Amino acid sequence: MAKTSKLATILALDIGNTHVTVGAVHGEEVYGQRKIPAGELESLGEILVELWSAMDKPRRVVVSSVNPAALERVRAIAMEALEEPLAVVGQDVPPPIRTTLPEPEKVGIDRLCAAGAAYGRLAQACVVVDLGTAVTIDCVDDEGIFRGGVILPGTRMQAAALHRATAQLPEVTLREPDWVFGRNTEEAIIGGIVYGLRGAIRERVEAYATELGQWPLVVFTGGDAPLMKMDEGFVQAIVPGLCLVGIARAFYQSLLPEKEQAAGGQAEGEATEE
Repeated sequence: MAKTSKLATILALDIGNTHVTVGAVHGEEVYGQRKIPAGELESLGEILVELWSAMDKPRRVVVSSVNPAALERVRAIAMEALEEPLAVVGQDVPPPIRTTLPEPEKVGIDRLCAAGAAYGRLAQACVVVDLGTAVTIDCVDDEGIFRGGVILPGTRMQAAALHRATAQLPEVTLREPDWVFGRNTEEAIIGGIVYGLRGAIRERVEAYATELGQWPLVVFTGGDAPLMKMDEGFVQAIVPGLCLVGIARAFYQSLLPEKEQAAGGQAEGEATEE
């Protein structure tokens, strides 16, 4: 297809283990973001049509997925609703960030997309903390190389595990704790989960800083980011649609010459023509 000076608008879908997040992305701007349970996709076609019809041309559908079964369902829904093929990050277009890991294909593509979006915006060493079903704390160095990270159970996974694996610990609704001492079992569980994750985040960022020889910028994303209130100045930004921006970035970068792709460049001003 021919190239045009107009930047494509991307209908981006992040297919996770429990939810599918969808939104329209133009450059780094996300609008119309929605989150749908991965097992309840009956409304997805209608949402895709609504977003697609409001998007400027040229436009493309681009997806990242860590859930193969859900990806096939989404592919079928998108084809029926839009008659538009999906471009899958990691299959049809390269990930938006470089890595020197021994098995990069085994790294969750959502992690690479979020890291690519963060580095693309900051252009310096950074840590991306994604607080979803699982929590990932990933590091990108000053050269824009994804160095890896850690994966922890998310807040709700921890709370559910405590309830299921014990005789008397109750189910709890997570909220920001405003206490130091848990005065009852519910407060003790909530405090243990939230304060524990805050401590893990701080410990990992400090370890990454020691390894890098500098303090990285810290970016939060994911649905539980508001629970993880840290000391002032510790977190530089909370970006709810970070993975969607990374999905679009992967597509934009795929339009660049191979040399610029390898350097992690941004394809501003180029897009495929419909």
